[in-house]
Amino acid sequence: MPNWELKNCCDHDQVAFIVTIGVFTFVILALWRTVLLTPFKLITVFLHETSHALACKLTCGDVEGIQVHANEGGVTQTRGGIYWIILPAGYLGSSFWGMVFILASTNLITTRIAAGCFLLALVVVLFVAKNWLLRGLCIGFIVFIAIIWLLQETTKVHILRYVILFIGVMNSLFSVYDIYDDLISRRVHSSDAEKFAEICPCPCNGVAWGVIWGLISFTFLCGSIYLGLVLSIRLDSDLLRFPGFIYILICSGFIDSC
Repeated sequence: MPNWELKNCCDHDQVAFIVTIGVFTFVILALWRTVLLTPFKLITVFLHETSHALACKLTCGDVEGIQVHANEGGVTQTRGGIYWIILPAGYLGSSFWGMVFILASTNLITTRIAAGCFLLALVVVLFVAKNWLLRGLCIGFIVFIAIIWLLQETTKVHILRYVILFIGVMNSLFSVYDIYDDLISRRVHSSDAEKFAEICPCPCNGVAWGVIWGLISFTFLCGSIYLGLVLSIRLDSDLLRFPGFIYILICSGFIDSC
């Protein structure tokens, strides 16, 4: 039965879950401005734009194309649909997918389901992509996830769950940062929040919507950690077998940033 009140927290498995997220958060922040994280930042933009596309399709619109750019921006070309639902779906959708990936990583079966759905999304977007960067990103991650999955099933290198968890943590952190960077710190006037403020009858400007969406995104992140603890997940000690890999990543990040 789920332990909603987190009584007797935290046992070994819950501590392992928190520590793993903490390690990944540290690695992500340490490598934030390095090229090593660029593919994962771009995949977050991919999920952002995919969320726009899903919202468009769910509101009976048509998706004409999706682009992801090297400057970590993206564009989803839509026709029809409910615009005030499509606009916030990017930021909030990527935060939601971050939570889904984090929770999916707590069990091997759900990890496989998440990886399979992720691969399917990559294949679908590959055929609607409008620029070669997005096509290359889709192909690269299809190959990457396929190799990790093959290693999971045929060798003792069981890291599929940690790859999915890393993508989830990266997505959650980047979506919060993206909202702050676009809507609060420098206020990009072409942002989704500014456009949303123009069509929304509420007396809120783009910055206000940025704050609201940022709080919702941060709530998704906190909620994923809480639900993970409630589930009392069992994590393997695979992560502890790769301290050298993590150490090399962190050192590489510091060297590249100098």
